Amino acid sequence: MEFSKNHSICFTGHRQILGKHIHIIPARLERTIMHLIRLGYKNFIAGGAVGFDMIAAETVLLAREYNPGVTLFLALPCRDQTARWKNPSDIERYNRLLHEADGVHYIQDTYSSTCMHKRNRWMVDHSAACVAYLNDTGRGGTAYTVKYAYEQDLPVVNLANSSYLEAFGEE
Repeated sequence: MEFSKNHSICFTGHRQILGKHIHIIPARLERTIMHLIRLGYKNFIAGGAVGFDMIAAETVLLAREYNPGVTLFLALPCRDQTARWKNPSDIERYNRLLHEADGVHYIQDTYSSTCMHKRNRWMVDHSAACVAYLNDTGRGGTAYTVKYAYEQDLPVVNLANSSYLEAFGEE
């Protein structure tokens, strides 16, 4: 699947949503995606991990129902991403997203210690902006990806921040 970087948004976020954010993040995510669609963004790239990635992908699929031309693209670290997953419902959600996505890009065939890092860089490199759920810890793959997005001069919307739409000129 071909798409324009200038019309693409990537998502990055933690696998677990903090209790204080569990009810506000989905609503902020939906509002942000709809705002981005109105701004002309139509391609959304998610990493397929449990947690924020899946919530973001599912929200894009809902938005796609009412916005023709919106696409969900999965950037996956490896073909065997779910091999170590324990929860059958997570695997079922993942498989549904694979089926409903408009395109899939695999970074490599099998898991390695660097495949997630490579996937995160690939998503940023193919996006014009980044929507994140980066909580107060500021550590791990999400923090790295947000830092890399800033280094690439991408605007970043952090849904964990109270003024999360600031990057796009709204509050």
